[in-house]
Amino acid sequence: MSALAVEHKSINLGQGFPDTDGPHDVVRAAADMLWDGRNQYPPMPGVPELRRAVAAANRRFYGLDVDWTTEVTITSGATEAITACLMAVLDPGDEVVLIEPIYDTYVPVVRMLGAIPRIVRLAPPHWDLPREALAAAFGPRTKAILFNSPMNPCGKVFSAEELDFIAGLVLRHDTYAICDEVYEHLVFTGSKHVPLMPLPGMRDRTMRIGSAGKTFSLTGWKVGYVTAGQALTPLVQKAHQNLTFTTPPNLQRAVALGLAKDDAYFASLAASLQVRRDQMTEGLASVGMTVLPSAATYFITVDFSPLAFDGDDLAFCRHITERAGVTAIPVSAFYEQGDAPRHYARFAFCKQPAVLEEAISRLRRHFRG
Repeated sequence: MSALAVEHKSINLGQGFPDTDGPHDVVRAAADMLWDGRNQYPPMPGVPELRRAVAAANRRFYGLDVDWTTEVTITSGATEAITACLMAVLDPGDEVVLIEPIYDTYVPVVRMLGAIPRIVRLAPPHWDLPREALAAAFGPRTKAILFNSPMNPCGKVFSAEELDFIAGLVLRHDTYAICDEVYEHLVFTGSKHVPLMPLPGMRDRTMRIGSAGKTFSLTGWKVGYVTAGQALTPLVQKAHQNLTFTTPPNLQRAVALGLAKDDAYFASLAASLQVRRDQMTEGLASVGMTVLPSAATYFITVDFSPLAFDGDDLAFCRHITERAGVTAIPVSAFYEQGDAPRHYARFAFCKQPAVLEEAISRLRRHFRG
């Protein structure tokens, strides 16, 4: 869809990246740190400054007491972190429970490692966790559950009750949990992100993944981090060593500065995105679409069936790219199994308000004349 957007000079609200840089002081620090003589290989687990900062952030935001020397690994982005965590615990023939709609890296990596995905579906418009189906997906060969909360593409934040249920299954089946929490600080009023790791029995079974790209609107830097117990961390680091080995040291140290920012920064990040979410909600509704609630992330999902469009979600997204000059992603792309919902599209609202307003105007002109 992004290539199609370029071809048609469309406003790209498909791919999820901001159209402005992150905090100036963090970017300036990264630039300055290129000149301080520390440009050779940094320590494989990550520079001490960033590992300390990740441990401090765990304590500050979630009350997690983390040893930065033995329980934190810095990776080249969260996608590498996901792969390293899966490599840490999977053997060929193991099973991994996944929840769809699903980030498109999960299933290919599980299969690349010779493991078997067991997929449980969340359905729009409410995205409720189907507890019976989830429990049925666990079995004697289950090695881990991998899930994303806050969740792309649907903006769901897993509730405390849902997390308790997941934790109970992990304990009952003696498995691990890989928690993709890259949108942890992009949660809107009325919702709260709760990690699985602090729950009873989860401390040493959980690998918790964060992303500087999402937290500081610097997606091109590809700096991620994994927090895990002392038994799991060496396994994650062995995988990391064979994937990318390390991450640019100036970017790591600049992210450490960012993680030490005061509470006002993190609050303003979510508040700014919430304003843009509300702008898109109102605008897309004015076009005639049904807008589903989004409690977090960069994304909003719409049901376009009220427009009486003659086609599925892929046809709809191609149509609005080519005819209206606005690009979205078909939600069926986030489903691995057949018979996926076919009348939903995902829009990214992590763009400047003027860009969003122009996109809304184009859609309104196209569909309402």
